[in-house]
Amino acid sequence: MQKAQAKRNRCWSIPRIFFFLWVGGADLFIRIFALNSSSDYELRRSNRRRATTMSMASAHGKLAYPQFSGLRRTSACVSNSQPLFLRRAGAAASRRSFGGIFAMAGTGKFFVGGNWKCNGTKDSISKLVADLNSATLENDVDVVVAPPFIYIDQVKRSLVDRIEISAQNSWIGKGGAFTGEISAEQLIDIGCKWVIHGHSERRHIIGEDDQFIGKKAAYALSQNLKVIACIGEKLDEREAGKTFDVCFQQLKGFADNVSSWTNIVIAYEPVWAIGTGKVATPEQAQEVHAAVRDWLKKNVSAEVASETRIIYGGSVNGSNCADLAKKEDIDGFLVGGASLKGPEFAVIVNSATEKKVAA
Repeated sequence: MQKAQAKRNRCWSIPRIFFFLWVGGADLFIRIFALNSSSDYELRRSNRRRATTMSMASAHGKLAYPQFSGLRRTSACVSNSQPLFLRRAGAAASRRSFGGIFAMAGTGKFFVGGNWKCNGTKDSISKLVADLNSATLENDVDVVVAPPFIYIDQVKRSLVDRIEISAQNSWIGKGGAFTGEISAEQLIDIGCKWVIHGHSERRHIIGEDDQFIGKKAAYALSQNLKVIACIGEKLDEREAGKTFDVCFQQLKGFADNVSSWTNIVIAYEPVWAIGTGKVATPEQAQEVHAAVRDWLKKNVSAEVASETRIIYGGSVNGSNCADLAKKEDIDGFLVGGASLKGPEFAVIVNSATEKKVAA
């Protein structure tokens, strides 16, 4: 009896084995087919997305890639072959971006600096600081003020943290027997985050040349100060058609000496517009800013050209800042006289909203 039962069990075991092998194989086949189908679908969808992106970019002969640019998310396009005016024309087509934010060419926040120069008393500085503390300022703006050296500590102790402090100058190296100078180390010690170098008043009144200015900027950067690097042409140079030559030569003074542009903001200040009441038209300013960005791309790197903020200075005030701010390559302002008036300076800071347009 037991032998017969064992024989029957063996007879049933063989079909069971084949049955389970068949079921398992079918299940494995189905899973593999589904996986391949899913992978093919994802691949096709990815290819469609890539093809769509490429077709959108091909209209301008460029490769587009997503880039966050401070106030907005837009598509930055890089092309080494097209002339500057064609690249600007192509970029104009993509200025209206997500959320209706106007595209800014340089990445990072809108930047507004106030250069108080050799102005103010303890009382007037206190009043100005109080006005700034009570002002409502746009959040998406880096705001910096540069008081005279002797008032930096007073301003640092009383000004809201929202606004950072800059010095108007610093020495070319470590402190020592240099009468009348201020070292980068001393500025850091007192709480400064920024320093201005290359301002036209130091170029043309004090007599600082391009290489000296570049070396001062390089040392300041090495001590962890951020630099507002100023460039700009005089009236006779503009009338002689030398605007670009002058600005590029001044830029070279910085480029020859600095190893990184991460903590540099470039300020274009046409000398003929500083303190004169004259101001470059938005079109004139945009033309120079675009040329400066192109110079950075050709002589430093495309990354630096894309990431460096280029701001405008030269009789900027509450009346003209809005029209200037609308220009793509104007990433902010360096303000002189108007920065001594708290309410007007707030208007200039808030002109960053002009980057926002209807979608």
